[in-house]
Amino acid sequence: MLAARLHGPKDLRVERIPHPGAPGRGQALLRVLCTGLCGSDLHSYAEARIGDTPVEQPLILGHEFSAVVEAVGPDSLDGTFQPLQPGTRVAVDPAQPCGRCEFCEQGHPNLCRRLHFCGNYPDGGSLCEWMHMPARSCFPVPKSLDDIEAALLEPLGVAIHAVDLAKLRVGFSLAILGMGPIGLLCLQIAKLAGADPIFVTDKFPWRLKLAQKWGGIPLRCNQEDPVQHTAKETPGRGVDVAIEAAWGGQSVEQAVEMARLGGRVVLVGIPGDDRLSLKHSTARRKGLTILLSRRMKHVYPRAIRLAERGAVDLCGLVSHRFPLKRAAEAFGLNAAYRDRVIKVLVMSM
Repeated sequence: MLAARLHGPKDLRVERIPHPGAPGRGQALLRVLCTGLCGSDLHSYAEARIGDTPVEQPLILGHEFSAVVEAVGPDSLDGTFQPLQPGTRVAVDPAQPCGRCEFCEQGHPNLCRRLHFCGNYPDGGSLCEWMHMPARSCFPVPKSLDDIEAALLEPLGVAIHAVDLAKLRVGFSLAILGMGPIGLLCLQIAKLAGADPIFVTDKFPWRLKLAQKWGGIPLRCNQEDPVQHTAKETPGRGVDVAIEAAWGGQSVEQAVEMARLGGRVVLVGIPGDDRLSLKHSTARRKGLTILLSRRMKHVYPRAIRLAERGAVDLCGLVSHRFPLKRAAEAFGLNAAYRDRVIKVLVMSM
């Protein structure tokens, strides 16, 4: 079968590798339909590592995906605890928690001590034609959602979890820094939660144009100071909540400066240098609550319901589609932010 494997920084090769074979107990053999490229994939692609985890051997990337169940092993229950059936079209949670450690038992599978995760070394991802996954990671999707929407339920879940941490209330003011796919999905969820106004920052005008369409107040951060702008618009008070969904660095500092006294700051972005930097005196004197968002938990049923009733626009994020054999080209375009890119999909079938 074909698979896109990372051999080193910016060295992605589409190769033929063996078929994974029949699934074992509690497993499903999946035929991958499509995979969305994520910011974390771009970190791995650019540097052959993410955070403190290096890629030490060729690795299949990808974790935002939809699939069709080809076969199941014994005792295979899906994410809703129902028997998983061959032929079922599914959205797949790429996280594979153990379910037995203290954090899993306390309801925090995103903090599992023994977590495996698609496309994060050493666990292979979804940029391939077939793969094994735990049946419990598979969530059947209704016919009303297409394959792309099913794949994008994963980033939607990340956005839902971030907004959950923000504890938004109706009428809370909000700033979202970074209008990549996660930031744009946070914007849509925050609108549903009743946040108003919502200031959004990015350096790419095409992203801000889409954010404005979805109700954000656009601030082009490489042309104006978003801290000064929000201070003026909130007469010096600042916003109730700031969500940082960029790649760290200056955006974290800005989020802290934009938040009001006693406000909340949620950090979703992954900094390229694996460092968190902010002005301590500002955060301390404001008495801020600062939370770091770790993926998601227990959100797939909510994400499916929102997408099914059209409460969020998932396909509106998609700017580019590539076949699997052109995965290296897809990564190159996305990493360079060429051609007004927002969200890239790689189609396996």
